[in-house]
Parts: sequence; structure tokens; C-alpha cells
Amino acid sequence: MVQSASREIALGVRPRAVSSTSARRRAWRKNLIGYLFIGPWLFAFLAFTAIPILASAALAFTNYNVLSSNLNWVGLSNFNTMLQDQRFWRAVRATFIYAFLAVPLKLLFALGLAMLLNNARRGVYAYRAAYYAPSIVGASVAVAVVWREMFGKQGPINALLGALGLPTTAWLGDPSTAIWTVILLAVWEFGSPMLIFLAGLRQIPVEFYEAAAIDGAGAFRRFLSITIPLLTPLIFFNLVLQMIFGFTVFTAPFIISGGSGAPLDSVLLYSLYVYQKGFRDFQMGYAAAMAWALLLVVAGFTALIFRSSSHWVYYESDRPGLDDAR
Repeated sequence: MVQSASREIALGVRPRAVSSTSARRRAWRKNLIGYLFIGPWLFAFLAFTAIPILASAALAFTNYNVLSSNLNWVGLSNFNTMLQDQRFWRAVRATFIYAFLAVPLKLLFALGLAMLLNNARRGVYAYRAAYYAPSIVGASVAVAVVWREMFGKQGPINALLGALGLPTTAWLGDPSTAIWTVILLAVWEFGSPMLIFLAGLRQIPVEFYEAAAIDGAGAFRRFLSITIPLLTPLIFFNLVLQMIFGFTVFTAPFIISGGSGAPLDSVLLYSLYVYQKGFRDFQMGYAAAMAWALLLVVAGFTALIFRSSSHWVYYESDRPGLDDAR
């Protein structure tokens, strides 16, 4: 090709310009290998994420029923029905109780254990692995079944209370205590936020604590003035993830309540009610509308957390005069 262009120049013939079509064709062939590599992911994304999301958005405005195969456009009727559905509001109430109790308790418990494990003692790595183990098997059906048996009327929790001379109770049969069994299971799965907090604690310079101790600051003051401010980015990260999980939890309430949300719908969390409407009552249109309502609520709370982060999340670059000091 180069020799041909040189020959044309020697003969006084202007070289032919490469057409844009051929250039695009060569670029496509060059990128073909890349497209082949992302092809499986792209197919899975379209088949299992994008298309189902679009389909659920369309079904939310229909009265689609799996058994009758009726598919009629009903507009906002499903959303209006939600406002009049008493079980819907009980599910909303149970979900808010769960999310606003389980998430703070889990984060507090994870932070406390991370501070304990941050001390360099013999066997600390074994303790870290042991405390992280519940998160490996957490949120599984097997763990939920074991948890249900533990808090059963004849379970080991009541057996221990009886051995200590304390009153026993029907944990899963009492509406005031049933939701707490699900909350305690969520708190028990503290391993992931604990490791994130532990990584953040390892990055805080010891000199900060030493300087504060020289100035007379006690342990609690050092915790409030040094540990918490420097961990706020990780608190923010864990808060967002755990809040999303808290609003969408399904496995634990389904197994513990036997899929019914009993007793008296005290464990009827939102995702469980969506499942009941879609796969028990076969009201897919109504279930899709509920799913989109949940998406809007979760998106709203996430946006609120992001919006408020500028007032309480501390970053290294926020310190004035840092670059000048360096």
C-alpha cells in the first residue's frame, strides 16, 4: 500500500483518500474482540436486569394475573389500591421498624467489635476470621431455619432462660417480640461492616491519639474527636448499603414467619408482601407497582443520606490549609 502511494506521487497522481466507511469497518474489526469479551455480560444484563426492569415498569400499570393471563391497562389503579390496602400499611410499618432499628444496631455493634479487634494481640487474626464467619453464611435459608429453631418455644433460648430461672416467652408467637428475632439476626450478620470499619481504624495515625492524650483528652473524648470524624466516610458507606438491605430484606422474615408474616403481620416486611401478592395471589401487576413504590422510597432515603453527607462526613481534603502545611 505504501509502495502504491509512492508510485502515485512519483507519477504526479494525487493519492486516493481513505473512505470513512472503510475506516469505520477497520475500527469495528479491531474492537470485535472486545465486544466478544463483554458479550456474555451484556446478554446477562439485558436478559436478567434491563428487560425485567422495563417489563415490571409496564406491568405496574396493568392488572396482569398469572392464572387468568388477563393483561389490561389500568393506569394508576394499582397505586390507588395500595393506599387503601391495610396489609400494605402494616408491611410498611414493619419494614420501617426493622430498618430503623436493625441498621443502627448493626453498625454500632460492628464498630464496637472493630475497635476491640484493632488492638494487636496474640490470636487477633483468628478472632477477626471468627467474627466475620457469620457474614459468609448470613442471610441464607439454613441460618434462618436455625434461628427460627433457636427462638422456638422449645428452643435453646427458652431452655437457657428456664435454667437461669428467668421467665420464658413464645418469641415467634408474640407480635411484640417476633420482629426482634429478625432484627437480632440482622445484627448478628455484622461481619462485612466490621471489616470495613477495621480497615478504616487501621488507617488512623497513632500520632493523633498520642497528641490528644498529651493534651489531656480521655478515651471517650478521643473517640468522639478523632475516631468518629475520621471514620465518617466509612460510616456513610456502610449506612447507605445497610439501609438499602434493610428495606429489601426477604429471606429471614420469610423463613422465620413461614412465609405468612405472622403473628398478626408483625414480621410482614415489604419484600415478603410483594412476594405474597406476586407469587401466592398471582397479582403480578399489583406486585410490580409495589416493587416500584419500594424503589422510589429507597431512592429517596439514599438521596437524603447523600444530601446530608456534606454536613457530617469528613474527608481528608476538607481540612483547610492542608496543602500549604505540606
